[in-house]
Amino acid sequence: MSKPVHILGVSGLYHDSAAALLRDGQIVAAAQEERFTRKKHDYRMPVHAIEYCLQEASIQPEDLDYVVFYEKPFLKFDRLLETYFAYAPRGFRQFLMGIPQWLRQKLHIPRELDKALGGRFRGKFIFTEHHESHAASAFFPSPYSQAATVTLDGVGEWTTASIGVGQDNKVQLKYELHFPHSLGLLYSAFTYFTGFKVNSGEYKLMGLAPYGKPIYQDLIMTELLDLKDDGSFRLNMDYFTYCYTDVMTGDKFAELFGGPRRSPESPVTQREMDIAASIQKVTEEIMLRIVQFAHKETGMKNLVLAGGVSLNCVGNGRILRESPFENIWIQPAAGDAGGAMGAAMFVHYQLLNHERKVDDQNDLQSGSYLGPVFSNQQIQRYLDSINAHYLYFDNEDALLKQLVGDIEQGKVIGWFKGRMEFGPRALGSRSIIGDARNEEMQSRMNLKIKFRESFRPFAPSVLRQDANEYFELAEDKESPYMLLVAPVQKSKRIKLNGEQEKLSGIELLKVKRSQVPGITHVDYSARVQTVDEKRHDRYYRLLEQFKAATGCPLVINTSFNIRGEPIVCTPENAFHCFCSTNMDVLVLEDFVLYKDQQPEMKQVEIDEYLAQFELD
Repeated sequence: MSKPVHILGVSGLYHDSAAALLRDGQIVAAAQEERFTRKKHDYRMPVHAIEYCLQEASIQPEDLDYVVFYEKPFLKFDRLLETYFAYAPRGFRQFLMGIPQWLRQKLHIPRELDKALGGRFRGKFIFTEHHESHAASAFFPSPYSQAATVTLDGVGEWTTASIGVGQDNKVQLKYELHFPHSLGLLYSAFTYFTGFKVNSGEYKLMGLAPYGKPIYQDLIMTELLDLKDDGSFRLNMDYFTYCYTDVMTGDKFAELFGGPRRSPESPVTQREMDIAASIQKVTEEIMLRIVQFAHKETGMKNLVLAGGVSLNCVGNGRILRESPFENIWIQPAAGDAGGAMGAAMFVHYQLLNHERKVDDQNDLQSGSYLGPVFSNQQIQRYLDSINAHYLYFDNEDALLKQLVGDIEQGKVIGWFKGRMEFGPRALGSRSIIGDARNEEMQSRMNLKIKFRESFRPFAPSVLRQDANEYFELAEDKESPYMLLVAPVQKSKRIKLNGEQEKLSGIELLKVKRSQVPGITHVDYSARVQTVDEKRHDRYYRLLEQFKAATGCPLVINTSFNIRGEPIVCTPENAFHCFCSTNMDVLVLEDFVLYKDQQPEMKQVEIDEYLAQFELD
């Protein structure tokens, strides 16, 4: 037998570092560095993620054949220098701050990778282009033998968006949009202006949008950008400062929107809600024009998406419903983290010319369960070491029956089962779950458990076969990676009375809008995760038992973490999060723990735990 080929993909040094490992083209492991270091969006060289991938594959650095970095640093450096000179002398301070780091580290990626591998790697370093990595991450794991590729993000080297074609074992980019004209940076500018943190607060902006009205949409379209029919555009850079400062917008932008940027952590006003609604509509329009042009130019029936903007699940839902494409598939780790996987796959298929075998019924991402798993023995050792009180179930039906009863009673459950998810969404492996029928569940989970803004919506996990009963999602469509927003079926909605229809802003939260109010957003939408038996194993069977007991085939699913914390990775992470919040139940594989039975954590321990995470 021939020796297997191992390819390690690496992303990082700017945002969301990650590593992914292929063995003969099969994804063995993938994980973000933040899950190990507990620093959200950790951008440093992913030494812990690399170590995990090697351990999962039971290999050493010297067994690797190729190590691939997801972009070309010299091209990126070229863009930075050209931008500094174009805006000189305004960008001189940024130049002085940024160049030393480039000269010390970012122009020496092979050296940094070699250091991360302990100096033991003997193979070849390869560099792919940023949007090639994104396109590869979208196409190669997809269930399509051919598809149009669309990538949308902030910026790679020069490219900010691309349209291409994936065919068999090749991807080719045909059209590109270049910096500083960027849909990702446009959306981030509004994230910054509304007082949220760039590169993590974009979800908040999207969640805030339904509380407002798009009264600034025309202003944005006329003053801030020149949008073409094909989705390409040019930004009016008089309003943006990200080319030469460390903030996104300046005084002229503030004048356009009637006042200064909202201070972080200050109350959200109707202005921010209306701004969010407006930029969300503009973003959706640009996304739709781009994919319509991609369909016209490629003639493909399938579309694959990647890049950070592809995490805008509201826009994705409109693409599914309104674009000419018959099928779409979105990389679950659509941001920079997924670039690690894409870079490795690009080498395996495109450069080494390996055959690509496609299963048109299943993607190759294995539910995106590609991270660490912990055995019952490991969990028990940890629980015993801290004198935790637990129940152990050697019968799954008994375990699930117990938990279904807990959910019915309104208890909130931390669910820890199997391999950790790769990507920003909790998909039933590291999740917090609750009863979506409970009217108080959204505010309770937001304020008492997640410690985040009350307006943030929650997603439903729903049995795939029942999804169409609750959501306007075609029976032949699925959303296993929680990347599509769909309207709640009219039959499940509750009609508003006259007084309720007059409400606006955060007051809209008070209204029960459907039979499952815990997951119904104020515009009657929901970010849907469909759950099937093949991918989701015990999580699927939990929903089945919940449906059998209640008639309801769905639960609330949110990520197992608090605000500012990465999703939990280890049993220790999960236990500390459980004890530091108002969660009621913790499930660690076959162990069940109840909060009121645990040794009381001292307040100082809780404060220390919470203090290590920056508010995002």
